[in-house]
Amino acid sequence: MFGIGLQELLLILVVVLLLFGANKLPEIGGGLGRAIRNFRRASSEPDEIDITPKNKKPSSTDDDPSHKA
Repeated sequence: MFGIGLQELLLILVVVLLLFGANKLPEIGGGLGRAIRNFRRASSEPDEIDITPKNKKPSSTDDDPSHKA
């Protein structure tokens, strides 16, 4: 996994714990989780929404004077 071993991960965790404190870690984890969830949702949604109306088939009625000869 990216060349990072267990010792490096533990060292990173200790540094983060020292920098932010134990009380801030749940907030940081929650924010990171929301960011990942929003990124996945945004990447799976279509880029554009098609809002153009769908053309209905024109009805052939005798009331339309353009079709009379």
